This record gives sequence, structure tokens and C-alpha cells, in this order.
Amino acid sequence: MIPDFQTIMLPLLEAFSDKQEYKKPALVEIIANKFKLTKEERLAMLPSEKDYIIWNRVGWAMVYLKKAGLLETPKRGSYLITKQGLEILNLKPQRIDIKFLENIPKFKQWREDYKKDNSTDKNIGENDIEMSKTPEELLDYSYTQLKGELATELIEKIKECSPNFFEHLVVDLLIKMGYGGSRKEAGKVIGKSGDGGIDGIINEDKLGLDTIYIQAKKWEKTVPITQIRDFAGSLLSKKAKKGIFISTSDYPKGAYDFVISIEPKIILINGKELAELMIEYGVGIATKMSYEVKKIDSDYFENE
Repeated sequence: MIPDFQTIMLPLLEAFSDKQEYKKPALVEIIANKFKLTKEERLAMLPSEKDYIIWNRVGWAMVYLKKAGLLETPKRGSYLITKQGLEILNLKPQRIDIKFLENIPKFKQWREDYKKDNSTDKNIGENDIEMSKTPEELLDYSYTQLKGELATELIEKIKECSPNFFEHLVVDLLIKMGYGGSRKEAGKVIGKSGDGGIDGIINEDKLGLDTIYIQAKKWEKTVPITQIRDFAGSLLSKKAKKGIFISTSDYPKGAYDFVISIEPKIILINGKELAELMIEYGVGIATKMSYEVKKIDSDYFENE
């Protein structure tokens, strides 16, 4: 199990007991070995997939120890224990966490200054004594939760729409994903084939080098596998090579096994995947607010 960033603080400080300088990669390896992390745990990423969890947690443990004056950076990218850090180790504490660091004047002052600067929310910083997630993790997990709630709302909204609107929604999404050229071009064929279980046809690319046949259906319950077989039969009768079956519900395992075993190639998109694609490509949604998370540009300071 990957330890939280507060649990990492003591063993991280102990790694410096030899008074040597360390860079972050070496410290991550030390902590990973200390807690006997598996390969999967070492490679586990935040929901945003922009950072490894263990790297993120070690990084924030280092930030807090540095704010408390227990670590310092004698040169860029290197860390060294301070005299106060050694004194803390000599006390042989059972655990070092935010509550422990609050007893250090330098850290306490930093925390008070932080709260003062963020006084619009008086609770900022007051509830994180028990916090196990780093700031990036909190942002990532909160974003994931909001995204999940939005996806659920999207599917419910789609189910309230007419079948004709749903077909055009699917076309708008595929165009945003790079298929079909323009909506005008794609709209000429959607809903006009109407035979053999095919709701529409869209170009695979803007030049129209190949076509993709579409089935777009609103379903409340699991889509019967017979629907997938009928769609496959229709593609064969058209000598089509590719098809997309999109539904607001889900498919049985047998449907996925079936499309893997046949030609033409059929992609199944269920309600959850449809909502995620709409969010990713900005179809049917609007941005409420956005935040930029910035970091130091190391290249800028390279020649300092």
C-alpha cells in the first residue's frame, strides 16, 4: 500500500541521517523500498495521469519538511538535512506529521501566514491534520468526482432527448473527434440509410477515403446481443469494413466477445464512454470555471 505523504515524512528525514545530499529520484527509491512497494504501486498514477502517486507524495513530504526548516536545498535539485532536522531525529519521534510540525515555530508561522493570505476561506489549512492526500491528489480526485457526476447528468439528459436529436449529437461528437469533415457533409447521410439497422454513415476522414457505419440507439437496459449481430449482418451486406454502435446503456460481455471475433470491425461505445467522450471533446457541455496549476520552470533558472 502506498503510504500517505505524512507517513512518509519520518522515514524521509531518516534517510538523511548520514548527512549526505540526495536528489528526489534517489529519495523516491528509498521510500519505495522502505515500504516495499510493488512495481504496480510504484507506477500508480494520479487520476490526471500526469504524475506518479509516490513521486507526488514524496515531493510534498519534502516541501513540508523544508517549510519546517528540517531540510534545505544547498543547490538546485539537491536536498540536505539541517542542524534542526538532526536534532529532531535525535529525539527519536514515533511519527512526524503536520500536527508534529505545528510545534516548530518556523512551520507554525508559515501556516499562519498561509491562512492569513487565504482568509476568504477560514477553514483552509485547519482540517488537514488528518489529511492523507497531497494538494494535487485532492484536486485530481475532486475533478474526477465532478467529472463522474457530470457524466451521469449527461446520460440522463440524452435519454430525455428525441432519437433524431441523439443521432445528430453522435454526428457532432464524431466530427469533433476528427471524422466526417463538416456537420453539413455528415448530416446528409445520417438517418437516411435507414435500412438493416444502420442509422447513418460518416466519413472516416475529411477526404472521405473510407466510411464508417453508425448505429445510435437510446437504451434503458443492457443492449441485447441480437442488436449487435443484426448490425454486423448489415455491415456485411454493405461490404462495409467498419462500424460504431453507440448506446446510452451498456452491452453484455458476449457482445464484446462477439465483435472481437468477427470482421468487419465494430466498436461498441456504452453510455459511460459516450459521456466521457462528450466531456473530453466539449460536446453538449460548457466550462463553468478553470484553474491553472503552475510550477517552477527549471530551464529558466538553468544558467543562474
